[in-house]
Amino acid sequence: MPKLTNPKREAFAQHYALHGNASDAYRHAYQTSRMKEDSIYQSASRLLKDVKVLSRVEELQAIAAKQADEQFKMDASWLLGRLQQIDELDIADVLDDSGNIRPISQWPKAWRTSISGVDLNELIGKGEDAVLTIVRKLKMPDKQKNLEMIGRHVEIQAFKDKVEHEHTGSFSIKELLQKAKEGR
Repeated sequence: MPKLTNPKREAFAQHYALHGNASDAYRHAYQTSRMKEDSIYQSASRLLKDVKVLSRVEELQAIAAKQADEQFKMDASWLLGRLQQIDELDIADVLDDSGNIRPISQWPKAWRTSISGVDLNELIGKGEDAVLTIVRKLKMPDKQKNLEMIGRHVEIQAFKDKVEHEHTGSFSIKELLQKAKEGR
């Protein structure tokens, strides 16, 4: 699909495809200084229901996904694999049996690329009571958040409510209410 003929709608579609926030995309494309937040939200929602705008957004998102895949080799399979690596991190890979941190050069790559923070502090006192205290802290990835991300993955859908409904024939409202009361 070519660019939208309306430049404001095209700007909206591009901004939304890039950032994923309809209200921000609307503010980016349209003059909103005199609009209330609720009006901006409603106008943005209306635009996303427009078939041409929605098609353009989907096209732009597909182009971005293809470019990301080609340029960075990152796709859903890569992401799921990376999340799996993080889930399988073992603290024994970075700590010895005494609880001391191993040299970073001995860490597996998955650990070196997953740690979210390292604090190293050396506190040294003065005088006769000189004391050397070394404090080392590793901030590990959030395993629970990681598992939630895996569970929400499009192909896994671990948290999606599954509702199955089988309907044969037609019922009146009165009959449906009666069946609901009876628990059928």
